[in-house]
This record gives sequence, C-alpha cells and structure tokens, in this order.
Amino acid sequence: MRNNPAKRPVIGIIGNMNMLNDSYPVHAGGTMNSAAVAEVAGCLPIIIPSDPGFVSVDELLALCDGFLLTGGRPNVHPSEYGEVETPAHGDFDRCRDAVTLPLVRACVERGQPFMGICRGFQEVNVAMGGTLSPEIRDLPGRMNHRMPPDGTIEEKFALRHPVRFTAGGVFAGLMGADEVMTNTLHGQGICRPGARVVIDGLAPDGTPEAIYIKDAPGFTLSVQWHPEWNAAADPVSRPLFTAFGAAAAAWAAGQRPPVARALAGA
Repeated sequence: MRNNPAKRPVIGIIGNMNMLNDSYPVHAGGTMNSAAVAEVAGCLPIIIPSDPGFVSVDELLALCDGFLLTGGRPNVHPSEYGEVETPAHGDFDRCRDAVTLPLVRACVERGQPFMGICRGFQEVNVAMGGTLSPEIRDLPGRMNHRMPPDGTIEEKFALRHPVRFTAGGVFAGLMGADEVMTNTLHGQGICRPGARVVIDGLAPDGTPEAIYIKDAPGFTLSVQWHPEWNAAADPVSRPLFTAFGAAAAAWAAGQRPPVARALAGA
C-alpha cells in the first residue's frame, strides 16, 4: 500500500484481447470504463494487459490500489469450474483467466478493492469456486439477457429490467432503494455461487445480478449489468463507482477501507 495523498488512487482496468482490423492484436478496456474510473471514482485508470506472460499478480497488487474487472466477449473457460467445453460456452480468453482468477482471490485475502462488471462479475464467482450457466436464455423461465443485436449504442445500453436487492442488504443500503433499473448485455450467468459469494440482487427471472464476498475486509461489490454506461449521470452507477473510489483512496492512504468493510458486511 502506498501513502501519497497528492496522487490519485490507481485503478487497474483489466483489458481484453481483441483484434484491430481483424489482424492486429490489442489489449483494450473501453473508454466508458476509463471515464467512470476517472470522473466518478476519482481515480487514475490504467489498462492492464491481461496476459501472465506480461504481468504477474504480485506486480499488479503492488502497482494498483484497486481493480476494475471489466466485461468482455470471451467467457471464463469452463475447465476453471470443473466443466467440459461446449459450443454453448462461446469464445475464451485463457490468458485473462490466468490473471484475474488468482488476482480476485488475492484481493479478497488482502482487502484490496475490486469491482466486477459482467464478465468480471462471473470471474469473481468462479474465482471463489462457483459455476456458470453457459446460456441464460436457454434455461426454463429465464429471459434473454443478451445485448440487442441492432440499434444505436444508446439503445443497446438502455435500461431493460429491474434488479431487486435484499431488503436491508448491502446494495439496498448503497443505492437507497430496494429496486433499481439496469441494462443487460450478457449471455452467461451464475449457476452455483462460490464460497462466501452473497447474491444480493436478482433480475425478475431469478438471474443473479449483484454480489459481494461475505466477511471480506475490502470492497468486493460486483454486478452483472454495465454501470460504466452513463456512470456520471446514472443514479445507480454513480454511488457504485463513488464507493469504489473511496475504497481505493483509503487503500492508497494505507488504510483498510472503512467504507468497503461496511459495504461488504464485515
């Protein structure tokens, strides 16, 4: 932990491997993630190349005050939760798996703040020993949670369904409401929650949408929706990123983040 109040807390944004023009490999994090970290959380965003050949977990823990586990098209490989790969599991990024899963477990142990979004939400569950359903819309009674295939970016990220939080729970306290409206842009979701994973919010069809890690000493809130969209103006996104930034600032100042401890239910 660093103790330098003149500097903004550093948030490592976990990047995804993409192909630029179908031929040039890049690590990308999405400008909306950087904007939410800088403008709402008040932190310094740094894109992390999610490849264990370039970075180690120990190096990342020393460099950053917190981590944003972003969404991404590739999914966590099912072998990470004891299942066999099928076409329904989609594309994979094994290098990102190799970085994020041990990183989550280390942050939980140390109390170092992180927030998971979409794929990142799923990574947190897998890191703690949970499993995923490869295609939510194929399950009985479930709605289609995937991004609409057509439309403007505003239409794709538009609010589409409510999430109901546990009454008196962590997310309800943070949001000041038992129910909020969210967007939805995912195909997979939590099947069995991992050890200490508390499901604190559900979509109307029962799909887990908000989690935290029980008794963790730091900020561990993660969501299945995409709060980085319109984060500065959205009444659901803003308190989430503000609390995350406060936890990172406390960590940077050499403290165990009191706001994170309260939010994590410790």
